[in-house]
Amino acid sequence: MRVAVVKSAAAMLAVVAAMGLAGCGDTGGSSSDGKVQAVASFYPLYEATRAVGGELVDVTNLTAAGVEPHDVELTSRQVDAIEDADVVLYLGHGFQPAVEKAGKRAKTAVDLLATDGLTLLSAPEGHDEEQGKGHEAGEGEDPHVWLDPSRMIRVVERIRTVLAEEDPANAGTYAANAKAFTDRLRALDADFRSGLGSCQRRRIVTSHAAFTYLADRYDLRQEAIAGLAPESEPNPRRLAELTDQVKADGTTTIFYETLVSPRVAEALAREARVTTAVLNPLEGLTTEEVAAGESYESVMRRNLQALRSALGCN
Repeated sequence: MRVAVVKSAAAMLAVVAAMGLAGCGDTGGSSSDGKVQAVASFYPLYEATRAVGGELVDVTNLTAAGVEPHDVELTSRQVDAIEDADVVLYLGHGFQPAVEKAGKRAKTAVDLLATDGLTLLSAPEGHDEEQGKGHEAGEGEDPHVWLDPSRMIRVVERIRTVLAEEDPANAGTYAANAKAFTDRLRALDADFRSGLGSCQRRRIVTSHAAFTYLADRYDLRQEAIAGLAPESEPNPRRLAELTDQVKADGTTTIFYETLVSPRVAEALAREARVTTAVLNPLEGLTTEEVAAGESYESVMRRNLQALRSALGCN
């Protein structure tokens, strides 16, 4: 009887060991719970990846709520997450230098600005008091593609492709999820086109030059106080120039944003005797917006209403 018990126990251990070995094999890059482990560098990519991945993907956002993404410095734990992830999604061209540097060391990292068919536009001329290099001086290509829903669709399609390549067994689900999300983006784009189609004014004055693609898509003219880096200080000549321009062309509103101090925008508005309003570049949500259940779509629709009010649209 003792020999039989020992043999039975040995057999059970052999089965457990075999199951363990099977679990350690190539599972298409997924975690122990079967989900693909994805890392997104900041909020719009995080939301898009969640929408496409659904319950099949665990997504980590490297940029916490309320944090301006340009200046994110990665913790050692976040660097480890990048190196261990099945998929890492980020934007290159200097948008988040720390993430881009870490991403280049990860075999699974994908720069979504390299998406096929995604036409990048040159950044507006820099207006910073101390012009440095790259995007802080407003040079090179603007990374803020997500502010045009039609370009965001291409980003979503690239995310679908990346997830399907990592997890081909669920490619159909990723395709269905991506279609549902891009259908909503197309509806959003249509509402922007109709909502901004007939306006008294076409010029928008913004705190920093984040709205190149939105302006390009909807036939607006962006005048930025500062360049692509939101924390940069504009030079006094630029502020004087904008003050005269605002007074001359009937601009009613100076736009500022949620994650950066509105101080300079408010100063310009006081000097020009106009109002201020939020035009959200959607680089991240505030903790209050997260708590309220805000999303890419809801924030973009608030942007549309702010633009219609400022531009006198019918």
